[in-house]
Amino acid sequence: MDIAPETTLLDAPAGPAAGDAPMRRWIKRLLKWALAIVLLPYVLILVYAIDFVRPVSTLMLWDLATFRGYDRRWVDFEDISPNLVQSVMMSEDGQYCAHHGVDVVQLRGVVEDALEGEATRGASTIPMQTAKNLFLWNGRSFIRKGLELPLALGADAVWSKRRLMEIYLNIAEWGPGIYGIEAAARYHFKTSAAKLTKKQSALLAVSLPNPITRVASKPSRGMSRLANLIQRRANASGEYIKCLYD
Repeated sequence: MDIAPETTLLDAPAGPAAGDAPMRRWIKRLLKWALAIVLLPYVLILVYAIDFVRPVSTLMLWDLATFRGYDRRWVDFEDISPNLVQSVMMSEDGQYCAHHGVDVVQLRGVVEDALEGEATRGASTIPMQTAKNLFLWNGRSFIRKGLELPLALGADAVWSKRRLMEIYLNIAEWGPGIYGIEAAARYHFKTSAAKLTKKQSALLAVSLPNPITRVASKPSRGMSRLANLIQRRANASGEYIKCLYD
């Protein structure tokens, strides 16, 4: 009679170590959370397309989290002075109505300069700045820029140009804890966003790259010269702003 050999521990197929299963579960959870975090901004882009939704920026959330608070008074696009809109476009993104979220020509130039080891210039469009302010963080890094580009393209594809500009002007920082053009107009010039003059608008526009050191209501001589240049460009911006005022 044949007797089947007993299976010993040495003959048994190797299985996962007892501690591997919890580790794999944690890794899966982390991957799911990471995927959710990456996808959340794209869901919010759809939500923010609704007119009555009033988005807040990551900087505003940080000010709340650190108990500093902030001043932001939402104002509809129709209640913002065209002087301000024209000045911001001519200062920040002259091709705003022509591109689809990313200025490919400017971006290509930046990449070429970086590859050649030269100092790079700014190539952020208003959609890119809006995506950064809403969903990402300040500071220069290829990681942030890589996340920013598709978000800018998505926002520009889903939102109208007017809605995108409305959101940008309501979340941009114009001083410590001062967000949005209505709060900025009152803080710097004791007026409303609807009543900003050409000079005030130009000063606010040129302060945007660094509103902490560039104070619109207390401009330096160099800042005033730059504001005069932006004001002249704004006066001649008729063809550039058709997508907003047609």
